[in-house]
Amino acid sequence: MQINRLFEIVYILLDKKIVTSKELAERFEVSPRTIYRDIETLSSAGIPVYTSKGKGGGISLLPDFVLNKAIITDKEKEDILSSLKAVNAVNLSKTDTALRKLSSLFGESNTDWIEVDFSSWANTQKEIETFNAIKSAILDKKGISFSYASAKRQQTSREVEPLKLCFKSSSWYLYGYCKSRCDFRFFKLRRMKELCVLEQNFQRKSPNQIFSNENVFQEEYVRLKLKLSAKVAYRVYDEFDSYERQEDGSFIAEINYPKGEWIFYYITTFGSQCEILEPEDVRNNVKAELKNILKHYL
Repeated sequence: MQINRLFEIVYILLDKKIVTSKELAERFEVSPRTIYRDIETLSSAGIPVYTSKGKGGGISLLPDFVLNKAIITDKEKEDILSSLKAVNAVNLSKTDTALRKLSSLFGESNTDWIEVDFSSWANTQKEIETFNAIKSAILDKKGISFSYASAKRQQTSREVEPLKLCFKSSSWYLYGYCKSRCDFRFFKLRRMKELCVLEQNFQRKSPNQIFSNENVFQEEYVRLKLKLSAKVAYRVYDEFDSYERQEDGSFIAEINYPKGEWIFYYITTFGSQCEILEPEDVRNNVKAELKNILKHYL
């Protein structure tokens, strides 16, 4: 369609600065005469496009031209580019081409105020491959199958209709309809192995918003009351909303945390700088597990 060709010509001129009619004709598989008619159309629409003859000549735009007649505001342009930069920082989705194109179309919007990197310090190549395979399956509406390690230490085979990739806290999750459980489920990407995109399509639609519910993972929580030393003050400020600083510099802090073995893993990340005060049963369970660990070092 001519409108698509006209738009792409403008982008090419913004990107390459100058191009010959022959190059454009070959790219769009039309005659040079058609390209010149397109240039006349663009000029009539107010786009400052002009031609120059001789060596190094061709079709170009005025140097200071940006596509500033879009229906979105400057603030909206900056928001779009900042969002694309954030997504690009994840290193899981190829957005650099879109970012480059829109930056050219919008001009140099001020997006240097933000820099985001969601990727792990560890090697995430496998997670990147999983992410891209699931993304393609979601867009193509193809089912997937995989082996999954659940939080209950079970290795299960799942067949899922993938609906949405989600980032929560510090991890990527897949939200989809699990045929094995006949219900919607979240799956942590790092626990998915032997991923396979299936041939069959599905019609199920993804909900617009998943995280509107505070407990979307349907976990049961327990209220932990902890005593934390001054040496981990930075973590208190980062991770706790409810805390009181004591005269010796330590903290009494409270947090809702999912029940189960994850409590022990979380507490041990503080090393010797943390003591569980309440509830008593959790305190005793952690104490017993620490004793079992100590047996390996006696």
